[in-house]
Amino acid sequence: AGDETEMLQKLYNLLVAKGFEARMEGVALLLDLCKNSPKLVTTNIVQIFGDFVLRISDTYKKVKQMVLDVLAEIIAILEDALNPVMVLLVEGILKNLNSKDPGVHAAAVKALEESIAHLDKVSLMKEFSHQWSQLSGQALLDVTERITELVEGVHARSPEVVQRCALPVLWALLEKKALPVRSANVRTVLARLASALCEVMGTQLKKCAASQPPYVQQKLSSIL
Repeated sequence: AGDETEMLQKLYNLLVAKGFEARMEGVALLLDLCKNSPKLVTTNIVQIFGDFVLRISDTYKKVKQMVLDVLAEIIAILEDALNPVMVLLVEGILKNLNSKDPGVHAAAVKALEESIAHLDKVSLMKEFSHQWSQLSGQALLDVTERITELVEGVHARSPEVVQRCALPVLWALLEKKALPVRSANVRTVLARLASALCEVMGTQLKKCAASQPPYVQQKLSSIL
């Protein structure tokens, strides 16, 4: 136990160290611990990831990218054990989806994909939906795509979560006169979400649309 306490202290010290090399060493150490001492990590998960998540916003780009790369690996290793810190991690990932740095953006997308592959899908949809209105640009499209990916699986478990979390995103996209991203992609992303919802909800989607403004209903009809 003494060794473990020392190891954790070393990890905490490295993750908040002044020098970026030390912080990177801390990130590498955490990955190592997840692989070799997962129980130690999961027992102290809230404190460890409280420090780790700060590095997702690291001012040093190399650290930030490494954190996101490592996070993708950690998600695949720890899976549901990350539930207590999932909100923190998702927030951190989403913040980097608009990064101008291609390496950071790619690492954030990879971490997002691993989240969908390994974390609880219902919780993820709730969190994506919760964060969605704060997003802009490419991040908005990236997350909308992920919500679309989750629709079928989440609907099978909790249809009400789809109605509460995915439908508002659809209405918001249909309502926007000018979308935050100028690109043909927006229409594609919107159409995919609409058809995914139509697939699982059937005629119920049209019924729900009846409470929306007429132009939203028209737009929806033109897409489906």
